[in-house]
Amino acid sequence: MAIYDTTFVNKELSKSTSIFGLRLWVVIGIFVGAIIVLFLFLLSLCITSRKRHNKSPKRLLKLSSGNDPTPVVSKEIQEITTTHHDDHHHHRPPEIQIDIGKPDHRIVFSDRAPSSGESRATSAPDSASFGGGGGSTGAMPEVSHLGWGRWYTLRELEKATNGLADENVIGEGGYGIVYRGVLVDNTPVAVKNLLNNRGQAEREFKVEVEAIGRVRHKNLVRLLGYCVEGAYRMLVYEYVDNGNLDQWLHGDVGEVSPLTWDIRVNVILGMAKGLAYLHEGLEPKVVHRDIKSSNILLDRQWHAKVSDFGLAKLLSSESSYVSTRVMGTFGYVAPEYACTGMLNEKSDVYSFGILIMEILTGRSPVDYSRPKGEVNLVEWLKAMVGNRKSEEVVDPKLPEMPSSKALKRILLVALRCVDPDAQKRPKMGHVIHMLEADDLLFRDERRIGSSHRGHKEGNRTASKVGDRQFGEDASDTSEGDSSRRHDNPTRHR
Repeated sequence: MAIYDTTFVNKELSKSTSIFGLRLWVVIGIFVGAIIVLFLFLLSLCITSRKRHNKSPKRLLKLSSGNDPTPVVSKEIQEITTTHHDDHHHHRPPEIQIDIGKPDHRIVFSDRAPSSGESRATSAPDSASFGGGGGSTGAMPEVSHLGWGRWYTLRELEKATNGLADENVIGEGGYGIVYRGVLVDNTPVAVKNLLNNRGQAEREFKVEVEAIGRVRHKNLVRLLGYCVEGAYRMLVYEYVDNGNLDQWLHGDVGEVSPLTWDIRVNVILGMAKGLAYLHEGLEPKVVHRDIKSSNILLDRQWHAKVSDFGLAKLLSSESSYVSTRVMGTFGYVAPEYACTGMLNEKSDVYSFGILIMEILTGRSPVDYSRPKGEVNLVEWLKAMVGNRKSEEVVDPKLPEMPSSKALKRILLVALRCVDPDAQKRPKMGHVIHMLEADDLLFRDERRIGSSHRGHKEGNRTASKVGDRQFGEDASDTSEGDSSRRHDNPTRHR
């Protein structure tokens, strides 16, 4: 009977069907296989969705409140991310290669073989970073084999920030969220969790580690260490406890700003010293590429610290510029960089000039809520200077008016820095000299009347505006126009 049943089944399964003439057993096999594939697909989709939901980054920005006087600012500035040129310069600085594996994490420079110290595993079991029971507070983070800073575990940074809690968020940008944290030794830190948008976290991590890992300057935010664990890329900075310049200029600070004239000048000078170190004190030089008010942090003594080097580029001494994708913040980007994608340190100088104008006036670089002639800060300020209304550009919230000489000096520096001709913009070292030179001479204000008649020519450079507003004795503060310079004992060489 069994043999008969088997023969019957085989006969039935071997019959041809109307589906392309396939035998019945083939059709049944295809159907069962399709059901299995569909089930596995739905299962993987469900698991992926659950993981994504559990690991989605917290984007709610809650600045600390209570007794913290730092004003809260909710405005966002549009960022330029237009693709213009790919990196193809000949003098490419060495990149950092991050090798991530299950047994170890190591970071080495790709242009040389890793040393024995670099190739050793820097990871440690979780129990090494945190003590077990009995009230142990945990060991200190391991020393990085990059030669600077420390390597932190993800668990350490999660503990320091209360699990990356919303209430610890102190800043948020397009590439990451910054949390306030306290390490096991009670050191306050700022932890930047980079968001992995199409590999941006990996790129920004490499840039910041390479650009400022070893940099130590009082006007640059110090990078203390990093975390490379799984898909996480985190950077640990010193904590600067008084907010950023954008909050103090545009936040709710009342009718009178706590930023006095002297504080503003010192902030400008501090920024200039930090940028001068990046441009002239390092090899290869570092071009920040995103100088803006929200990237200038202030401590309780109002000392300025330049932060956020995620868009920085390294430029060797053999290269006059690097051709790259145009990125930055709308209103601060140098015109030649926006048009050609050719970047060098003069692009930072232009952004610095915009920032000086923002500090002086309390206005944003571009503000569409203002009347038509006042939307663009640079054009409005040039017009006001040309019309002999320099005193009217000062921030109305400033507690006291500066002297005419002090105001003109700062305005002159700003105008030099935003010269449309990048070659005529001063170097940052020269800017420091102009800011610190108390004996910088200015011609009599009667020259302003004669200079105003020539200002209406639309293509005048910022250099010429500065010369005619403040006198030719100050024209030696710019590179170029040598035929109009006067001998000045305070010239920076």
